[in-house]
Amino acid sequence: MRPRVVYWNNIPAPYMVERFNAVARRGNLDFEAWFSARTKAGRSWKVDESSWEFRHVYLPSVNRGTYPLAIPAPLVRGSMPDVFVSLYAAPVFLLGSALASARGARTVFWVEVTFDSWVKRRAWKETVKSAAFRRVDAIFTAGRDGREFALRYGAPSDRIFVVPHVVDFEHYARRSASARRERERIRADLGLRGITFIYVGRLWRGKGLTYLLDAFERLQRTTPTDVSLLLVGDGVDEELLRARAAEKRLANVVFADFHDADSLPSLYAAADVFVFPTLGDPFGMVVPEAMACSLPVIATTASGEIHDRVVDGLNGFIVPPGDSDALSERMQVLAQDPERRRAMAEASRLRVEGQSPDQWAQAFESAISRTLDLPKWKRRD
Repeated sequence: MRPRVVYWNNIPAPYMVERFNAVARRGNLDFEAWFSARTKAGRSWKVDESSWEFRHVYLPSVNRGTYPLAIPAPLVRGSMPDVFVSLYAAPVFLLGSALASARGARTVFWVEVTFDSWVKRRAWKETVKSAAFRRVDAIFTAGRDGREFALRYGAPSDRIFVVPHVVDFEHYARRSASARRERERIRADLGLRGITFIYVGRLWRGKGLTYLLDAFERLQRTTPTDVSLLLVGDGVDEELLRARAAEKRLANVVFADFHDADSLPSLYAAADVFVFPTLGDPFGMVVPEAMACSLPVIATTASGEIHDRVVDGLNGFIVPPGDSDALSERMQVLAQDPERRRAMAEASRLRVEGQSPDQWAQAFESAISRTLDLPKWKRRD
């Protein structure tokens, strides 16, 4: 009999939908996804349930200020899965995990590294997190950084399983290659000139974008060639960033609004270098997207699992967060060295070649199997 697995995520992010579809297609698990809400503030992607191949439930919720409070009602009156996977960073997830465990399910938290710049560390929260990580049957995480993070809070090492994040390489590589045949037209439509640095993501200060604008200002002063900066996305700080660019009188800064996975590859193809100046991302799926589109990457150390994706000097550079001088220096290196850009672009592509949602589904199934093979975790008071 197939193991019954429930995965409770906050919202249906597109990359998670792709992975859940792959799990459903493989058919090795009796799988169901739960979501706390259909979307949330600051997320502009399209949600199209007609494309979903997996069973899903939107949990009932009550209004509580900005965000609704989801209620895991199926855990009270429904049949229990064999394995219950959830996030952990909200009281409702901790409650859900406790209910599932009390009714006999194996419980798992999906855990990623977090950074102080994004998360306020409070003593009571740290205590609760340590207790929670010790009480679930297993921890699933994306890589070494997540594993070390879980160990720091007391998770047993033999109960931490890595399920690496993946990108749909074929989708991004194929579409960006096709778009390169129209690269000059796309660039002209956008108003791009010279070597183009692209950022994709939320327009929010936590992504380090003020430091990126400062770095770009210095780059324009010190580089004899034309350079452009393409900012793709929307967010609460868009007006602030536009005002900062105007105040600095920056030329060739283009705001391109939000684009989904269908149109993003053409924008990656119009650029020469991807820049990810974040101050604290748990991962950053845009990094492997850009790599699949054959772009060198300049990223900060404040991004989970970044050293598994970007090898400094091979397919890009890694700089400290909030250091506009270091960021500008690396941007200048790539702006002035076309051969190095080409070599790094190829290295980026090779590092993510072959990744797919099916690959994630296979790793997820393996982690579920290993969780079920473990002795039932004896919880302490």
